[in-house]
Amino acid sequence: MAERLLAAVGAMVFGAGALVGAHPATALAAPAEHGAVEAIPGIGPCHTDPAPVHESLVPKTLEVPITYPVVTVDPGPPVENTKRIDMELPSDPCVNPCPDLTDLPAPPPSLNEQLGIPRLILHPQPFNFAFPNPNPPAVPPGPEPAHPGVETAPLTPARAMPQVTDVREVAKLTGANSINRTDKRWQVQGTDLGIMWESEPGEIAIAFGDTVGHDFHPPGGMGEDWRSNLLAFSTDKNLADGVTFDSMVTDSRCHATELLSSKKLDNIEITTIPTSGFALGDRQYMSYMSIRTWNSIPGTWYTNYGGIAYSDDHGRTWTKDAHAKWDNIFGVSNFQVSAMVPAGDYVYMFGTPNTRLASVGLARVPKDQVLNTTAYQYWRDGEWTPVGGYTSATPIVDAPVAELSVRYDAVRKIWQMSYLDTAKAALVVRESDSPQGVWSPGAATVSAMQFPELYGGFIHPWSTGNELYFTMSTWSDYNVYLMHATLN
Repeated sequence: MAERLLAAVGAMVFGAGALVGAHPATALAAPAEHGAVEAIPGIGPCHTDPAPVHESLVPKTLEVPITYPVVTVDPGPPVENTKRIDMELPSDPCVNPCPDLTDLPAPPPSLNEQLGIPRLILHPQPFNFAFPNPNPPAVPPGPEPAHPGVETAPLTPARAMPQVTDVREVAKLTGANSINRTDKRWQVQGTDLGIMWESEPGEIAIAFGDTVGHDFHPPGGMGEDWRSNLLAFSTDKNLADGVTFDSMVTDSRCHATELLSSKKLDNIEITTIPTSGFALGDRQYMSYMSIRTWNSIPGTWYTNYGGIAYSDDHGRTWTKDAHAKWDNIFGVSNFQVSAMVPAGDYVYMFGTPNTRLASVGLARVPKDQVLNTTAYQYWRDGEWTPVGGYTSATPIVDAPVAELSVRYDAVRKIWQMSYLDTAKAALVVRESDSPQGVWSPGAATVSAMQFPELYGGFIHPWSTGNELYFTMSTWSDYNVYLMHATLN
């Protein structure tokens, strides 16, 4: 993952560090003392483990990619790992089920560590210039073209800005000393995002991004055993003390598996990152982005396309639909980073281009046509219309928007949106009476004054009333935390 460091560090410095001084008012409420997560019997942190603490902004190890050009041929689609196993874990999460895999002897401290000097790793990394694959795989026939009409969709009155109080860090969900001990149970030392949806009544699916196992050394996803994405499941309804994972999709003992494969070739396809998920009946859907390269200017990256994958075996294996894609034309197309939400007769797709600096577009599709891109209507100037396609959608929320999360609160009958606002250097929340808005002004929930390298902000679907729970990632820790805020 060394190739991701420069772009992501630059993005966070731009989006959360350099702008903190310009917006001190976004620190609305101080979280609980960092790391002060109460030990709760049965879920950890285990009494034998130290309390989780946030990493210093001064890294212990700094891995710097040294890119060099390579001319190659696009190898075509990567081979999918379909091996899956079911492993019964000890009921006590403080019991390590695989000490032979996860409790290996630590190397002796280096001279740099003894002196308190960051270790510098120079990592040669090829930057590929690829010729097309001479033998591209056959693509199955696509769905029959749909011909949706044009329908009026007026704006609804703007809601007042939510009033945010009682912001606190609830628990560390992933990594060492987390309440789930993912380092011991699934060889997940570092990961990010934590995108949640209700996979079935009473169960939540949680998708993660680039993940590393052994030799993990933050900041960022540095280390070995790189997996582009993972999936966990939880039936924990008591969010006040965190989200306990029941299981993760695994391919071997104590090893969470990659779900959506990637070529892992910089400037061809470096990784595939989940952006949202939802369930319709027995089928799970996951939107994702195919990342071409992270090596870009701060606040941006380049995608090949945004796509949709589906699973008919409850998330164990996934298929990337060959036709449900939104190509990134000239690097500026919308719906590369999407949040998809079923509501009523439709699935609504909120999307941004491949940056942390763009505005939000909106589309909808009948629930039985999710994989048919010709059935989508885009919201443009007060109408749902297929005319002009996805490049013509009218922005419903102005830039800058990153790591978008949207849900429909069926109890309150309102829409909620959470994302990283790099101008405010904070995670913010907005509300609306309709998907197209007008959306309320954004209210800061967590500020970079509190967590200088924060991103994410994915809403837990079981947030109720004025209790908002959401996940937050931090670049210095490169792990996922559950946060809480009260909305008045």
